[in-house]
Amino acid sequence: MPEDEVDHEPSLEWSTPLSAVAALTVGGVAMLAGALLLDVDAPGRFLAILASLALFVLAGLAARQRPKLAIVDAGGEPAITATRLRGPRVYARGDIARIRIVRYPRLGRRVPMLEIDAIDPDGTERLLIFGRWDLGTDPTAVFDALSVRGLIPQER
Repeated sequence: MPEDEVDHEPSLEWSTPLSAVAALTVGGVAMLAGALLLDVDAPGRFLAILASLALFVLAGLAARQRPKLAIVDAGGEPAITATRLRGPRVYARGDIARIRIVRYPRLGRRVPMLEIDAIDPDGTERLLIFGRWDLGTDPTAVFDALSVRGLIPQER
């Protein structure tokens, strides 16, 4: 492989579990079938169809953005690939300003979220936030994996 080409094969990757994507799809099918086959009023049918479409959209987004976060080899150095709606974006170690775990209150408890402050090639700053749903595992485990590979910038 020539030197200027970058190997973007992930060595570690995280994404929404396929079982969750399948459950969303099955739920959407069940909701749509119930809306169309059961005798419900028009507003109820409309809301059920709308809910089934929302489930299909969530399943499609979760399936499209796989892997959500990955550690790749970029010219001999580890880098991060974050998959968004428009496709994957690679952030080299120099493009990462900060990675940290932030605990947000949710449903009466504090849940960890992985926050990555990164800079796009055009200079735009990005805040990427990943939770358990996005990563399929505890965000602190992903933080540890990033730290072991030297991708956590030192605080200035």
